[in-house]
Amino acid sequence: MLKSHMDAIENHLISISKIPANSGHTLHKGTPREAFIKEFLSKHLSESVAIGTGEIIDAKSKPGESRNQYDIVIYKKNYPKLDFGGGISGFLIESVIATIEVKSILNQDAVTKSLKAAHNAKSLIPNINTAFTTGWIPPKVLNFVISYIGPSRMELVYSYLQKSHAELGIPFPKFDSGNRLKTPGTGIDGIVVLNKGFIISDNTPLSLNKNNPNGTYTIGNSLDGNILLLFLILQSACDNVHGAWLNPIPYISSAKYSSITV
Repeated sequence: MLKSHMDAIENHLISISKIPANSGHTLHKGTPREAFIKEFLSKHLSESVAIGTGEIIDAKSKPGESRNQYDIVIYKKNYPKLDFGGGISGFLIESVIATIEVKSILNQDAVTKSLKAAHNAKSLIPNINTAFTTGWIPPKVLNFVISYIGPSRMELVYSYLQKSHAELGIPFPKFDSGNRLKTPGTGIDGIVVLNKGFIISDNTPLSLNKNNPNGTYTIGNSLDGNILLLFLILQSACDNVHGAWLNPIPYISSAKYSSITV
């Protein structure tokens, strides 16, 4: 039932993506396609999380400095966020579970830009107090890419990923076979091309790698099941009990108070 439903969603996303294809500006093609993915996620993921768009900050972030804008941010609703207006928000890294970049067409340039944004997100430092945890807690924010159009073989997409890592000087992830679930990736954790296939990092509970203990990514060429796999990974990241709360002290370290009486 679940697979059949998710396959129908995947086919539906491809079908409705043809509507904005008639527009004459790239922004008018991309924005509706982002909205289609947002709607799918908001209707299917746990109600403990919400979906937004914007940038991510940590305690060391400075006003006006250059930051990535993420198409889709999946965040915990019990944490604060900054409202910049126009539907754009600033999310505290402590609240962010995953980001998704939505691409109309996946090519080398798109993968390079997405990798850089993913690496920047993983470089942010969360400050939380933790009492207990149950379930899978991703060691760092997860970063995914969904594309409506891409190469016919996911092996070519994998070559894009390898080239982007080399160009940007970002080390390729390495996972210890005995400690995979607690080892973060260094950039993109998964790429899905609708109705074409997927590349998924091998450090999640949904890893399909059963044979290679030194594997980094699993590559699949598939007409269906791609959105299902991504959905289950995201739900696994949301479906845990994390007895943690924001440590606000680092966020106040830059505040200067001129007159204090104790």
